Amino acid sequence: METAIRMSGLGGQGVVTAAHILGSAANMEGQNATVNPFFGAEKRLAPAESYVRISDTAIYDVGEVVYPNIIAIFHSDVITQGKSYTMPFFSGLREDGVIIVNSDRDLAFTADETARLKDLNAKVYFVDATEIARTVGKVELAANIAMLGALQGLTGIVSVEALHEACRERFGGKVKMIASGTTGALDDAIRKQFDKVERLMAANSAVLDAAREKAASLKT
Repeated sequence: METAIRMSGLGGQGVVTAAHILGSAANMEGQNATVNPFFGAEKRLAPAESYVRISDTAIYDVGEVVYPNIIAIFHSDVITQGKSYTMPFFSGLREDGVIIVNSDRDLAFTADETARLKDLNAKVYFVDATEIARTVGKVELAANIAMLGALQGLTGIVSVEALHEACRERFGGKVKMIASGTTGALDDAIRKQFDKVERLMAANSAVLDAAREKAASLKT
């Protein structure tokens, strides 16, 4: 069975990175996954989308996800300001679909939007991923990791262990320690790089877990 995810946000939020991490996590669990980014002008705050398909069988469709099972909205402007390539924001959502919105408050939908979402039996969740990233990870840019945590907590599309491993693979890099013939300056540089990477991965792990727990508590 295939699950299609559409991620919508703004340039600079890490929408493309989040999609790649999710796809990698699915691969690590033996599932098939395809990841396709879509964006226009490569500038901060311009609309950006990424599409992920995950299945336990071969995937033949590529490109835009027109009929998603899950929609992840990385910035409320996608909804309130129409900063999206796909309008309305829930366009094509399948019946019983899930929408996850990064917002510090529940957004007010129009009467028509509310009625259409009800007809689809859609579940809409608001998670303040930006605040979780800021308070737990001490960096707002980790909001995309918080969104992945929320996605896992609400849908279980991949395991949290696989997400952690995919994050480590994406951000960890490979620091090769040279045992001999190095100068003190090189040793210091390697040590600083290693420490920085370790702190980054620890922060991402904490953000992912905090968002997952918060989102799971919202399930009805």
